[in-house]
Amino acid sequence: MFVSSAIEILTGCYVLVQGNTVAAMGPFKGLKQVRRIVEDCIQNKMHPVYHVKILLMKRELAKNPALANENWDRFLPKFKKKNVKQRKVKSKEKKPYTPFPPPQQPSKIDLQLESGEYFLSDKKKSAKKWQEKLEKQAEKAAENKRKREAAFVPPKENPAHASDSAITNEESKDVAAIAKSLKKKTKDFKKYQEHENVRAESYIASSEEPRPKKKNKTSKA
Repeated sequence: MFVSSAIEILTGCYVLVQGNTVAAMGPFKGLKQVRRIVEDCIQNKMHPVYHVKILLMKRELAKNPALANENWDRFLPKFKKKNVKQRKVKSKEKKPYTPFPPPQQPSKIDLQLESGEYFLSDKKKSAKKWQEKLEKQAEKAAENKRKREAAFVPPKENPAHASDSAITNEESKDVAAIAKSLKKKTKDFKKYQEHENVRAESYIASSEEPRPKKKNKTSKA
């Protein structure tokens, strides 16, 4: 009601909605606007409220003489259509028509008469129910036990994974051997370096020792 009255004020047309039919009367420019609003609403493109907002903005922009002859698209809001998922109608398959009604299902008493349980005493009935309950419990316990045991069964190893594990083991062995040889080489190098340092130190020490002075031979008079 409020939307239709807002459209009437903004377009200057009289709008009457009757069911799925819309009638409008007014100037040509207003009728074009009403037609666009109605078509977008029927085709589910845009809600009339958004059209009302756009028309209000256009009216405000038209009052400004500086923007009267310019393009207003940059000022107008752009509303995105939201696709709402609609429920799919389930097609029911039609069953072949038969004039005869379906056969009546046997009642509980009929089933008891058929199995002979109807003629049993209350004590025997309770004993039978208890026996059925015990059987169900035993089946449930066996199923639970089977599930627990299945958790401890190791999975079958694929040949591809086995070959990959063998390759990784060999690679780890090679890496360990290389590391061992490097450690040995560093140890030998340290020993050699220490030996060279000792030799150099002994050489330096021997060179620094004062040499004995030679006695000058004095000539006897």
